[in-house]
Amino acid sequence: MKEFQVNGVTLQCYPLTAAQRVHNFSRMACPYHQLLNIGTGLYIQQDVDFQLLREAIKEAYCRLDSMRLRFLQDEKQTVYQYLVPFDDRDIPLVDFSDWNEEDAHNEMRKWTAIPFQRFHAPMNEVKMIKLSDGYNGIYSKMDHMTMDSSSIILFYSDVLQLYCAKRYGTEMPKPMMSYIKQLEKDLAYEANSKARQRDEKFWMEEISKSEPMFTDFNGMGRLITQRRESGNPNQRSASISSQSPEASISVYQLEKEPSQKLMDFCKEHQVPMVCLLLMGLRTVLSKFNDNEKDVSIKSCVARRGTLLEKRSGGTRIHFFPLRTIMEPDITFLDGIRMIQEEQNKIFRHANFDPIEQMMRRVQYWGNNPNTSYESLSLTYQPMTLEENTERIPDIPYKSFWYTNGVAAQPLYLTVMHRVEDNGLNFNFEYKKDAVTDYEMEYLYYYLCRAIFRGVENCDRTIGEILEMI
Repeated sequence: MKEFQVNGVTLQCYPLTAAQRVHNFSRMACPYHQLLNIGTGLYIQQDVDFQLLREAIKEAYCRLDSMRLRFLQDEKQTVYQYLVPFDDRDIPLVDFSDWNEEDAHNEMRKWTAIPFQRFHAPMNEVKMIKLSDGYNGIYSKMDHMTMDSSSIILFYSDVLQLYCAKRYGTEMPKPMMSYIKQLEKDLAYEANSKARQRDEKFWMEEISKSEPMFTDFNGMGRLITQRRESGNPNQRSASISSQSPEASISVYQLEKEPSQKLMDFCKEHQVPMVCLLLMGLRTVLSKFNDNEKDVSIKSCVARRGTLLEKRSGGTRIHFFPLRTIMEPDITFLDGIRMIQEEQNKIFRHANFDPIEQMMRRVQYWGNNPNTSYESLSLTYQPMTLEENTERIPDIPYKSFWYTNGVAAQPLYLTVMHRVEDNGLNFNFEYKKDAVTDYEMEYLYYYLCRAIFRGVENCDRTIGEILEMI
């Protein structure tokens, strides 16, 4: 911690955490400064008292520290963070009720592509929105160094519960937890703590076991070409080249009934949904790469196991490679349980700096830093699963994720539950010059085929499913 003078006031400022450094690294490497913008919208089909909603939003700002997070940069270009005690910005109301709805969403996509001022400035923007057909609600733009998907959902939930408490007299939401307290715990971990030493040992043992194999979402052509170019027929890593970070999002909606079938399967066999999704993805990647047994996927770890982590906001996502080597005679269910076992190992050591893990792997295997063994990343957001609560009335909702126009990764799949029916949305964010719309649709089609062939009969072997799809 260091003290800095900001507008004549001495403030306690803290270094960035590992999760924040990942985003800051991406920001510095990208010429498009909106890279870290997360645009979302939540709209309710109901008349809204916008004055009460404005009050609820302002109160939620006060309750969730990371909504008041600011950054500064010292003379050595090192970035620090600090909190401001209050935020009294106005919350504007934008009336799109006479607009075509898609035109309104396009306008909000434009907002999402506008960069924030990086230092000594608010890192979020919230507006109240009127849409057509009686939908009213909130648009928000958040900076990823201050908020992640879990934090955004927490903020929205808090606003809605505060609004309902003010308007309907329902129960007030529980208090938030201290962002600074959690930040201090994260920084203490990074200060060569015994826990960090244990995690470092684990990851070096994982890295040194054997070299993984790159499995591309578009088949083996990329790896074969790069083997030819390097003159190394045994090359196992590859690069997904991209000249531009310009990106788009394709959303595929799995209907309510089949989505429920997947949730029922997970409940019956006591396996997490994310492991089912990972099993489907690794099966497809195996299929696309000549039935390769060794498959790696970047898996998101939310790191929100404690109450403090869950309710302190901020950004906590770490990505680590989830690698599995599966023989064709392994059953689909046993494959899911193998993934669950690997996930549990990662969870126990997920506080380690993911950039350091990646660089150590590159150095150990002597690879080009631009290459990888993973062609895509997966996040499953269980917090979007609708739960019964007396605090929020049962009314129709719409939720949207607005692209900021650029991306740091070639392909990033986020799976979330729709608020209106609990069905699953598959959100593919991808770089336009690295992935095509056709490739997205093709991947989603085979992903569903693989998952449902396994769910229909979980005793089917991987080999049988590969033949079926």
